[in-house]
Amino acid sequence: MHKTFDTPVQYLKGIGPKRAEKLSKLGIVTIEDLLYYFPRRYEDRAKFSQISRLQDGLEQTIQAAVLAGDKRQSFWRKGFSIVEIIVGDETGKISCVWFNQPYLKQYFKVGQKLRLFGKVERYSGRLQMSSPEFEIISDDSGESLNIGRIVPVYSLPERMTQRYMRQIVKLALDESLGQANDFLPYSIRSSNNLLNLAQALLNIHFPQDFSLQKQAYERLSFEEFFLFQLPLLIRKRQSKQARGIPHKVEGGLVNSFLAGLPFKFTASQQKVLQEIKADMAGLEVMQRLLQGDVGSGKTIVATVAALIAIQGGYQVALMVPTEILARQHYEKIKSQAASRKPQARKISIGLLTGSIEKKDKQKKLRQIKNGEIDLVIGTHALLETEVQFRNLGLVVIDEQHKFGVSQRSLLPQKGKKPDLLIMTATPIPRTLAITLYGDLDISLITELPPGRQAVETINFSQAEKLQAYQIAQGELDKGRQVFIVYPVIEQSYALDIAGAKIRYTELKNNEFKNYKLGLIHGRLKQNEQETIMDKFKQCQLDVLVSTTILEVGIDIPNATCMIIESAERFGLSQLHQLRGRVGRGSAQAVCILLSDSQTPEAQRRIAAMVRYSDGFHIAEEDLRIRGPGEFFGQRQHGLTELKIGNPLAQMRLLKKAREEAQKLISLDPGMQQRQNLLLKQKLLRRFPEYQNLMLVA
Repeated sequence: MHKTFDTPVQYLKGIGPKRAEKLSKLGIVTIEDLLYYFPRRYEDRAKFSQISRLQDGLEQTIQAAVLAGDKRQSFWRKGFSIVEIIVGDETGKISCVWFNQPYLKQYFKVGQKLRLFGKVERYSGRLQMSSPEFEIISDDSGESLNIGRIVPVYSLPERMTQRYMRQIVKLALDESLGQANDFLPYSIRSSNNLLNLAQALLNIHFPQDFSLQKQAYERLSFEEFFLFQLPLLIRKRQSKQARGIPHKVEGGLVNSFLAGLPFKFTASQQKVLQEIKADMAGLEVMQRLLQGDVGSGKTIVATVAALIAIQGGYQVALMVPTEILARQHYEKIKSQAASRKPQARKISIGLLTGSIEKKDKQKKLRQIKNGEIDLVIGTHALLETEVQFRNLGLVVIDEQHKFGVSQRSLLPQKGKKPDLLIMTATPIPRTLAITLYGDLDISLITELPPGRQAVETINFSQAEKLQAYQIAQGELDKGRQVFIVYPVIEQSYALDIAGAKIRYTELKNNEFKNYKLGLIHGRLKQNEQETIMDKFKQCQLDVLVSTTILEVGIDIPNATCMIIESAERFGLSQLHQLRGRVGRGSAQAVCILLSDSQTPEAQRRIAAMVRYSDGFHIAEEDLRIRGPGEFFGQRQHGLTELKIGNPLAQMRLLKKAREEAQKLISLDPGMQQRQNLLLKQKLLRRFPEYQNLMLVA
């Protein structure tokens, strides 16, 4: 019986409810999910070798007959068994052994013909195949999925074999490909020389040859890039058509604020500010992404944008991912606003976070609704339905990679077409930024404020830890402050990582007993975190022992040294964000990575940290190491959908997909034309959150 892509996998022969539950943990619920669960690699088992030509150390395929059965009689020793047979062809013979699989004895009979694939190794002076995969050749064997072809290798759930996975994927292909309707319009497939959907899915799983596998990879990658671009381009088109708020960008409030600052904007900040002013003065809704490395001065630019809106009588919402960062922004902006010339009107700034007391919260909600608060700085609490604005004119989202795209769109809905400014300290290559944020215009701050020096980064082994502590003590003795960061709170014996709490006590009693230490982590109550951070800011603490709660936005100009324990446990972008917490003053700062990791990936991360201080280089290396899905995080809609496409490796294809998406949307923005209806259905199945967007396109 033929099945559709929507059919649950449990209705495929040989799966059932229990195995379906295992597959669901991999995100495989329907037949379509199974067909889009791509192999992670391939093994070329298509070429058969003669036994006399087998080479030591290589995985090879042979076709041979069983010459002798298990001579060891399932040799047992302390629960350990070996099954051995001798197989041969016209050129020679070889021994094949399997360990701890005594049941295999019953499969082999002298004279049987076998196909075998495995690693050939030298043992006691002769070659043998260790634990090879095998198939018995018979008249009714049919097509082999495991030997004699290019064989897919999948990531598997627990207690599921490659053989079984290949079997159910092949069954799904056989039963559903005849029903597959290709949603990519023929004109797009034809002009880009792309396989149709059925050919692509068949050859990505069971390619006839590597040329067809490459073509399948290109078709499915193009498809992912194309589907991702469409809703972004529709949203950008709609925002350009919507009438926004034409703000008056020059005025006393902005001028007095800039005049009161003790520093001048860098050329890069000036350029970005002009781009923002041009957007805010226009009739179109501003949709702008502001990228800048840690410490480059994005927040002060956003503050000027906020004052532009406020001086015209509008309210501004600034959303950040953590309460510590919200409070820091609140205090800093309030302090900067207080330094303005007295003739400028007073502005009201409010703080709204999840930990605020109920009575205080209700008061602030009333003030926001009545328009008594000009600038509201808060966390996810700003997204709550009870938060209502009188006249929201600008939304600023800081460290937006901590929020999902759906959250990104919720806050502007609290106003009538307010401008949107999104900030990120995770710089990414411009082409990728266009891909990920195709609905946004992009501004870059490419230089640090005057007087800032690149942070020196050193990698020490755990055996050199005392040297790291000596460097830190040297900074403390100059009156500076130090961060010591750990990946976990409690000690993890399984990972052999010293926990922040335990190490805090040890450091306090030993290496740093002559200094004042504090401990901060996410399990502390909010008021406790704030108390400790305030003490550190006011130099009442010398050393702050912490977990990754420090990752985002903490600004302590007197901190000049950071030690990151078990640095291999952190991602590269996370390490760069942490390093950005030091060197925020004019003094030279140092970041010390303590790591003994021997894994190639961890070594690449550490090497990149030592080599690069620029966030764009760091981001590019992070993308190469981790791939786009993990780089952008599970909450980032879009690039986690790239199960097969790689933007860095397929930049040409990525640009082509974007061009085709732009062309289609310009001709048929609502995808109402007959040739685009299947595409529209596919898009809404993949991204149901865009239902409303598509209806009004």
